[in-house]
Amino acid sequence: MAGNMQEILEKQRASFTAAMPEAMSVRRDRIDRSIALLIDNKDRFAEAVSADFGHRSVEQTLMTDIMPSVSAMKHAKKHFESWAKGEKRKPTFPLGLIGAKAEVIYQPKGVVGVVAPWNFPVGMVMVPMAGILAAGNRTMVKPSEFTEAVSEVFAEVVPKYFDETEMAVFTGGVEVGTEFSSLAFDHMIFTGATPVGKHIMRAAAENLVPVTLELGGKSPTIIGRSADKAKAGERIALGKMMNAGQICLAPDYLMVAKDQEDDVIENVKTGVSSMYPTMLHNDDYTSVVNGRNYERLQGYLDDAKEKGAELIEVNPAGEDFAGSNGNKMPLTIVRNVNDDMKVMQDEIFGPILPVMTYETMDEAIDYVNDHDRPLGLYYFGKDKAEESKVLSKTISGGATVNDVIFHNAMEDLPFGGIGPSGMGNYHGADGFKTFSHMRAIYRQPGMDVAGMAGFKPPYGKATHKTLAKELKK
Repeated sequence: MAGNMQEILEKQRASFTAAMPEAMSVRRDRIDRSIALLIDNKDRFAEAVSADFGHRSVEQTLMTDIMPSVSAMKHAKKHFESWAKGEKRKPTFPLGLIGAKAEVIYQPKGVVGVVAPWNFPVGMVMVPMAGILAAGNRTMVKPSEFTEAVSEVFAEVVPKYFDETEMAVFTGGVEVGTEFSSLAFDHMIFTGATPVGKHIMRAAAENLVPVTLELGGKSPTIIGRSADKAKAGERIALGKMMNAGQICLAPDYLMVAKDQEDDVIENVKTGVSSMYPTMLHNDDYTSVVNGRNYERLQGYLDDAKEKGAELIEVNPAGEDFAGSNGNKMPLTIVRNVNDDMKVMQDEIFGPILPVMTYETMDEAIDYVNDHDRPLGLYYFGKDKAEESKVLSKTISGGATVNDVIFHNAMEDLPFGGIGPSGMGNYHGADGFKTFSHMRAIYRQPGMDVAGMAGFKPPYGKATHKTLAKELKK
């Protein structure tokens, strides 16, 4: 559906305005319908994702797209009425003593635009949707053009559960996306690559649309000398190989003590081999999404090799990926990397894992701080002082200790980036607040407060008394 975006936006806004204030039961009903949409169509979505990727297992889509979306909806359904209660605030002294009252109420913003990526094409629409609907908004959705089959499922099933004045889906390529992102929404959330995020923000600026940007970047995984290397290797392998590394929070590169590099690499290889003894015809292992991304990733490897890196292919069964006519790739661990290599400049978003070494933890921390602030940061180790040092001396969107990615699975924690890795948060109560307007309300008592405080001309004794009191060190 494209071409009538402006018309649908106007319809949604008119419907939203006419319905104010909507009962909480309406929000609950929309959340229930979203849960039904996901569960009733879970198999269709999983088949569509696999078709778009060339291959992705049904189980993975159910685990990483459908289940987190349903979980987010259920969490919102359980808590949104308490989130929606106003907060009493203290009036500035002495107004509270003479009857003034201050509070914050949470109002829905109106119509929220959702621009979703291809890597988790269902979850990245429906997880933020939990906060959008819990806050009482209407919504328009632009799924990724790279996952065409998923987009078509959304376009077909959403009208069966929602009126177009509540939720509408628009499919299509770059032109549709450009038009969509230039609409005068009341808020817009974009999940995707940092360079595209800049275009989204530029388009939103024309209408002063507030944006939540969930971007990516190079999430470092720092392995302290005290880490359990076997556990670290297994958990890094799980995080890096899930969705073939096509995750904004995937461990992008490792930082390991120089004298432990071989040990860490062997443990990552063991972790990969135990989960994926074969890969090429293994239903559990996902394909790179398309030929364009496959060529991009191969380009990183060629560039790194040319510039002196050592490539270690983790291919437990010795399969012939090059002759497969598909886009599956084994994991390649890259040693002896430096910042001149593209693999250390761009977000990888695939099954490639560079390894950097450090002599001291300060060196590792300095490297992280000398680069763009990442979406995630991971630390493995048993040394609490070192853990505290890493967490207090670095800044990232979120962090997980002794694992990777899992801070994102905590619905009660805010999820979001900082700087080039994004802005704004969602999930749980934080998502509700992102998609709500915090409206300040002040109630003035009946007496002449302005006169008593000396705010009213002619300025005189009361004025000077207030100034003398407030302008003291």
